[in-house]
Amino acid sequence: MRSESDDATLIARSFDDPQYFGELFRRHAPPLHRYAARRLGGDLADDIVAETFHLAFSKRESYDQARSDALPWLWRIATNLMRRHHRSESRMYRALARTGVDPVLEGHADLVAEQVTAAAGTSDLAAALAGLRKGDRDVLLLIAWGDLNYQQVADVLDIPVGTVRSRLNRARTKVRKALDERD
Repeated sequence: MRSESDDATLIARSFDDPQYFGELFRRHAPPLHRYAARRLGGDLADDIVAETFHLAFSKRESYDQARSDALPWLWRIATNLMRRHHRSESRMYRALARTGVDPVLEGHADLVAEQVTAAAGTSDLAAALAGLRKGDRDVLLLIAWGDLNYQQVADVLDIPVGTVRSRLNRARTKVRKALDERD
């Protein structure tokens, strides 16, 4: 039985009243924005989230109404948009590796505390992330920063769950090795 407020119902209702689509935005924009900001920096995150929901709204007729949760659909759109910004992401990781300053940290106190305790680790991690293959990095960051499970990542990237597992294992192994070598 479908809930009155599940994502598929909201999308269906948005054809008659577009305001229902706004509820999808309220539900899913904050985690998408956090993830995009971690991947591309705050400046591009706003654009990615806006473009994600703009595309989703314009293509909502193609949404599979059998899926009550629109999260994988939205994350797929966002991930595809972020792929277009791959060069920006790589530049951000190289800058983070050089400076050790994470541009997404929330406030000055957080910035100071984070810099004091993890400046070297941050730059090493950024360098390790920059060295990953794009597919491996997508899987690792969707799980680590996007807080998605294996099935959701598989849905987002349109790959089998087994591929998610192998990419995640490969990414974790490479990151651990890179961090161990720097120690």
